[in-house]
Amino acid sequence: MSTSVNILFVGDIVGKPGLDLTETLLRSYIEKYRIDICIANGENLSDGKGIVPEDAQRLFSLGVHAVTGGNHTWDKWQTRKLLAREQRVLRPLNYPKENPGLGFTIIEVQGLPKVGVLNIQGRTFMPTIDCPFKAAEWALARMKEHTNIIIVDFHAEASAEKVAMGWYLDGKVSALVGTHTHTPTADGRILPEGTAYITDVGMTGPYDSVIGMKKDIAIRRFIYQTPFKYEGASHDVRFCGVYVKVDVQTGKAHTFEQIIFPQFQ
Repeated sequence: MSTSVNILFVGDIVGKPGLDLTETLLRSYIEKYRIDICIANGENLSDGKGIVPEDAQRLFSLGVHAVTGGNHTWDKWQTRKLLAREQRVLRPLNYPKENPGLGFTIIEVQGLPKVGVLNIQGRTFMPTIDCPFKAAEWALARMKEHTNIIIVDFHAEASAEKVAMGWYLDGKVSALVGTHTHTPTADGRILPEGTAYITDVGMTGPYDSVIGMKKDIAIRRFIYQTPFKYEGASHDVRFCGVYVKVDVQTGKAHTFEQIIFPQFQ
């Protein structure tokens, strides 16, 4: 067995434009980085809200091993049925346990070490759910019975909450990647105790938009402070992700690279 495992995490895939670009580019990144395990955030996968079974299957057919979620996971009723039967599709662990679905999973691929994936959600400027810090501790105690290689998708609004979680879990997990804000941050690094960290991976989707939404609709929402129907944008589509190489014995990251294609000028 190899001494390290190569992991690719794809940032929030938004709608058909994001899914189409992922379909076009993902295999090339899997080959370039010799990826063993691929994870993607799919809470906005289907029409920008939620994830339906057909779209999840498209990701699995491309080589994605687990799909994480967030607050928009619940926006489609079809997603609830998918969560109830598909262990590869996660929702944030710290929602009330009566909701369908799992908050973490252990990926098992023949010839590779087991890899854990944990999905948690922040509370600052977000729904009032269970404490993500305590939820993470609870889950890690159970996941570490199977593996010391653990990737965390922390789906949160506030940068401060994400940074705090990064320091809290430094040395306890292999990587903590932030999702939700759809804007890639420039602080990707490996923390002192060996946890790869970035505040937000960014979205795989249309950037000629307001975080994926058509600009005029988003602007009207802010000006008039009333609801307008969500319509996804379609132009200037970019792929955002991170590559992490993790030591099999220690579970610590020793290589971390941010991916944005095409790059911003």
